[in-house]
Parts: sequence; C-alpha cells; structure tokens
Amino acid sequence: MNRLNFREFRSSLLGAIVMALLLFVPAGTIDYWQGWLFMAVFVGATTAITVYLAIKDPKLLERRMSAGPTAEKEPVQKILMFFAMAGFIGLLVFPAFDHRFGWSPVPAYISLAAEVLILVSFFLVFIVLKVNTYAASTIQIAQGQKVISTGPYALVRHPMYAGALPLLIGMPLALGSWWGLFVLILFVPALIWRLLDEEKFLQKNLAGYADYCRKVRYRMAPFIW
Repeated sequence: MNRLNFREFRSSLLGAIVMALLLFVPAGTIDYWQGWLFMAVFVGATTAITVYLAIKDPKLLERRMSAGPTAEKEPVQKILMFFAMAGFIGLLVFPAFDHRFGWSPVPAYISLAAEVLILVSFFLVFIVLKVNTYAASTIQIAQGQKVISTGPYALVRHPMYAGALPLLIGMPLALGSWWGLFVLILFVPALIWRLLDEEKFLQKNLAGYADYCRKVRYRMAPFIW
C-alpha cells in the first residue's frame, strides 16, 4: 500500500467512525436499521469510487482528499464550506434525533426508495469524475487544466453539484425523517452561493471558461437553471 492509499484508507476509516457516532449517539441506540443501511450504502459507494480512482486516476484522488474549510484558499469559500459541512452534519444528526423521539417517522418503503436515490447520486458523481480529472474538492486551477465540455458537462456547467442533490434529498428520508428535509434550508443556499462564486473564479482564471458558459446555458438543471 503506497502512501496515498494509506492516507485515503485512514481518512475513510475515520470518516466511517465519525459518521457512526453522528448517527447512533443522537439516536440513543444501535437498533436503527435505517442508520445501518445508510452507512452500508454510503461507505460502500464511496469506497468503490475511491478504489476506482486509486487505480485509474490517483492524481484526482489526491485532489479529492484535500477538502473542507481549511483546504480552501478563498475566504468566502472557507465560510461557505463551513456552512456546507454544518449542513451535512445536520442531515445526519437531526434524523437520528428524529428516530430517537419519533417526531416524523418515514415509512420503510420511502427509506428504501431514498437509498436507491442515494445510489443514483453516487453514480452521477462517478460519471463526472470519469470525465473530469480536474474535479477537485476545492476551488482551484491545476497545472495544465482545460475546460471540460463533454459528457454531463455538455448539458450543465456543474454536474457534480447536480449529482449531489439526490444524495442531500435522500439522506434524511433514508434515515427515517421527514423533518430532516428542513436542514436543506441551511445546505442548499450555501451550495448555490459556492457554485456562483466558483463560476466567477473560473471565468477569471481558466482560459475558455467564459466561452463555455455562453455555450452551455444551464448550471444544474437543463431548461430550468
């Protein structure tokens, strides 16, 4: 195992432990099948993508590993990533409390359908990563980076964000909470603000990106926005 793979294994293991704590401590029990199933789907999907990148595109894997507020260079992005991380944590913790206190239980078939939605989300993200080797977790310009306009980038300018939306919507439902959807009120504005700020950065610093924006009109959803 090389150094990069070891770092990713350690990061993934720590992430799984933290996720388990964020789910089962607020739930007050390990008798939470939605939590276990969600973890299996989430960890399984992220592991599969990680293994693929480790074999096919280790440079992209390294770019993806640098994430979070401290990894961002722009002050605005540091703030936005803080709110985004808080929103993601909220999408785990609030449904767990909902399970504990029974505020807004979701039927089992809805939770199972949401897991399918989450798998679709990871598949969409995987397609983006296959097409765009510059898809870092932070806003940056890599050496030799070019504008990507093929695959999903021919339809929308930010397919990574579009692909992540089913995950965000599916998380609280998969974890058995209707009210958990309200956490998106915190998450989605930060996501949109980050997207708009990223566009400004790329138009200023990436040759050809302004022309690409004129060619591909929609940011996340064809014919909508």
